[in-house]
Amino acid sequence: MKTEQTDGRHGLNIFMALSLAALLSVLFIQWDLFVLSIRTFIFAAALFITAPNTLQQIFTSEITQFWVAALYLLVAIVTLSAILVKRLTGNTQKGPGETNELSLSKISLRAFMRQKIALIASAIIFILYSVAFLAPYIAPFSPYDQQDFLVTAYQPPLSRIDALVLKQPKTLEIPMQKGEGNAIFMANTLIGDFRKLKTRNEPHAIRFVNSVHEEGQNAVYQQGMRTKTIPLEELAGPEYKVKRTFLLGTDQYGRDILSRVIYGSRISLSIGFLVVLISVTLGTVVGVSSGYFGGWADAVMMRIVDVLIAFPALFLILIIIATFGNSIYLIVITLSFTGWMGVARIVRSQVLSLKEQEFILAARSLGLSDMRIIFRHLAPNTLTPVIIAATLRIGSIILTEAGLSFLGLGVQPPVPSWGNIINEGRDSLLNHWWISTFPGIAILTTVVCFNLLGDGVRDALDPRMRGQS
Repeated sequence: MKTEQTDGRHGLNIFMALSLAALLSVLFIQWDLFVLSIRTFIFAAALFITAPNTLQQIFTSEITQFWVAALYLLVAIVTLSAILVKRLTGNTQKGPGETNELSLSKISLRAFMRQKIALIASAIIFILYSVAFLAPYIAPFSPYDQQDFLVTAYQPPLSRIDALVLKQPKTLEIPMQKGEGNAIFMANTLIGDFRKLKTRNEPHAIRFVNSVHEEGQNAVYQQGMRTKTIPLEELAGPEYKVKRTFLLGTDQYGRDILSRVIYGSRISLSIGFLVVLISVTLGTVVGVSSGYFGGWADAVMMRIVDVLIAFPALFLILIIIATFGNSIYLIVITLSFTGWMGVARIVRSQVLSLKEQEFILAARSLGLSDMRIIFRHLAPNTLTPVIIAATLRIGSIILTEAGLSFLGLGVQPPVPSWGNIINEGRDSLLNHWWISTFPGIAILTTVVCFNLLGDGVRDALDPRMRGQS
């Protein structure tokens, strides 16, 4: 037993050290973008306080993804460093009788640490969410760029394509504001920094070509069947020819599949987490209220639950989307309010058994209020089945969202999600298999890992299973 615990502890330490090294590598490689992200966040916050109208004129929602990535990178590095230092320094201070003083949560955690498959699944889920948060820093291209599809369309994985670096800017320049004062200074700084972030600090436009050679003062290049010329003075210096690699290939519009899968993970994983959070919260509130108060409240709530369970959830989702249109927010709300009934029933059954226990009767005899009994005694003791249901449900929510997007009823292109990427490649699956294959592998991996995590949490929280492990 000690050997298993020691191996699990060392394995977790190694994984945390590797994760910390990977995050530090991202920070080092994308240091310029990280500094720009932090600076724009600080300036935007200051401008929001001093001149909100000015900020509204120049702000674009695309920049928030860089703020999220920078904050996540900073918090993850600090948190992993603190936990790793504490684990490495705390292991030598443990006494021989520590196992006799463990709380229930620590016992469950140790039982979970012995579930090797669940630990591996947890590590993969952490990597997936880290990739989703850090998408602006690690994606090689923008997921929306149509990269000269005459050259780049339907390129297989590991393709390397020549590109010309032009002098012209990659995006349109936003004119600087005129005037003086701190607000104007911060606004102009934000304008310049926003442009650098949107272009990922690569200001020059690029043009993909099949081949290129110089003839006098011109560069002659070929794009598909077309041969064109461009003056050398319009190119960015003597080293105007570069190569770009598409690790997972491109789609019919020349968009990079790897970048779209990375950005698609943000949509799929976020929807899965938010839907489960809302549905579990709603189900817990309804289940606790129904089981504790009983009577007519229990009868009304459970009849509503019975009706909603009997009604086909997918049919209801299709009706709502067809009536109100499809958007990410509507999908989250719809999936949330069609998935809380099972949690409500589980919590209600737990409360019905708990409210007759001696500690609840003692709390009532002491004159504690209903709200205090619910939040301090009942709700914490119903968390075990709720946590298990939540971890198992995230995978099914991701599958549901992917299915809706595949049918064209979920997230709409060009916004990438795993489901609509698969849909875009279904007509050319035999000839261009990589378009649908890689997002399909991402969905499969995520769902399997969440299911394995749920099984591990269930075994760790079940005293009978802990006794067998």
